[in-house]
Amino acid sequence: MLGTFEDKTWDTLLKRIYDGKCTPFLGAGACYGVLPLGADIAKEWAKEHGYPMTDCYDLTRVAQFLAVDRNDPMFPKEEIARQFKNVTPPDFNEPDEPHGVLADFPLPVYLTTNYDDFMVKALRSRGKNPKLELCKWNKYIEDYPSVFESNIEPDATNPIVFHFHGHMEVPESLVLAEDDYLDFLVNIKRNENLIPFRIQRALTGASLLFVGYSLADWNFRVIFRGLIDSTERSLRRLSVAVQIERDANTQKYLTAYFKKEDVQIYWGTAREFCMELKKRWKEFTKKRSKKG
Repeated sequence: MLGTFEDKTWDTLLKRIYDGKCTPFLGAGACYGVLPLGADIAKEWAKEHGYPMTDCYDLTRVAQFLAVDRNDPMFPKEEIARQFKNVTPPDFNEPDEPHGVLADFPLPVYLTTNYDDFMVKALRSRGKNPKLELCKWNKYIEDYPSVFESNIEPDATNPIVFHFHGHMEVPESLVLAEDDYLDFLVNIKRNENLIPFRIQRALTGASLLFVGYSLADWNFRVIFRGLIDSTERSLRRLSVAVQIERDANTQKYLTAYFKKEDVQIYWGTAREFCMELKKRWKEFTKKRSKKG
């Protein structure tokens, strides 16, 4: 059964968005139906390159195999960048398209672990001037230009889109294979400055809105525990995660697990959530304007 929030949860979330104190965090599910699924890419590569294990649906592990088999860690990164480069973006004007809905809000920072540039394009389609920033998690991209070198302070008109796991235009920046994930975590823990202060503040000083993640996946938990869970409990704000419907027992477990982390779960797809969010935002801003 699909589930929405209580009205008080919606009210808190909408007020945070209105105040610019909400940070969207986009995962692969935000691109569902537009980009190929990671599992499908993994299966294609596994078949083409003779992957010997049974978990041929696991893109991280198949990518690791390709890197070792070719003796070339960049091979799988260049392959996936090539696949993503020619994909047509979604229609940002569709009423439930996640990037378009999120781009309408007055927010200064957007975070993502995706490789695509859909969020930047969605913001531009709304007349905004977004800047793309990479997490410099490895030495090959440490000298890559940064928007923060000019002490920029993002705002609703000039937002930052921060890519934790890289961007397709810079294959060296991609976190894809198992070794990449391990190096990413080690380097982030070793050098906290790899995440700019303004991005750290967006993680710890705002309500987080996770769209397009599977909460049971290792990928999400690494991000959540490694980057977010260090915030002092007394300073935390409500966060929201959108989760595709699962069986009742899984729902019960995930709800209990994330409740203690101050995360409310919306049971539904990214598009279902964005459709309801857009509707409630329209009602919320209408009431605000009447109040003057």
